[in-house]
Amino acid sequence: MTTSATYSQAVRAVKRPDPVAVGTIVWLGSEVMFFAGLFAIYFTLRSTSASLWAEETQLLNVPFATVNTIILVLSSVTCQMGVFAAERYQPYRTGGRTGFLKWGMVEWFYLTFILGAVFVSGQVWEYATLVAEGMPISANPYASAFYITTGFHALHVTGGLIAFLLVIGRAYAVKNFGRKEMTTSIVVSYYWHFVDVVWIALFFVIYFLK
Repeated sequence: MTTSATYSQAVRAVKRPDPVAVGTIVWLGSEVMFFAGLFAIYFTLRSTSASLWAEETQLLNVPFATVNTIILVLSSVTCQMGVFAAERYQPYRTGGRTGFLKWGMVEWFYLTFILGAVFVSGQVWEYATLVAEGMPISANPYASAFYITTGFHALHVTGGLIAFLLVIGRAYAVKNFGRKEMTTSIVVSYYWHFVDVVWIALFFVIYFLK
């Protein structure tokens, strides 16, 4: 009887969802509403100033933005590779630096951080270029909509970069990489995939639906 009760308790414990993961998913749901509001603002301004949109979008560097988008998408792939390593409870590489298949969570998250930092740097460079070409945020409604929507996304990406550093630091701090560390890496990946998907939508709306 005792064995049966213990087994039932273990099954319930395994099936119970992780509260941190559930909380993160709920929070991301609120973030969806936030970005939905930004999209609504963008489309509202666009509908009232169609000729301005047609004129100002000519300043956008679509090839550069495309490359920057590919970099962010690749960072989502490397992030997931890090999650796979965390699920194997492998925080560090087991082979040489170039043996990608033997990388641990830390190495994959380092690479994800670098790619994400390159993406943010690319956005900053694009902002500087547009300002130099006469389109600061206060120039017109289009400039305001462009900088607000992409700027808030850049802030979210920056938050994700900080989260990666915290996860990596935690992996170094603990003696044994356990389930708690694995769950943390998975939760961070949820957030990173979210900002990736949001950017793909922004990229399509801003750079192609001119």
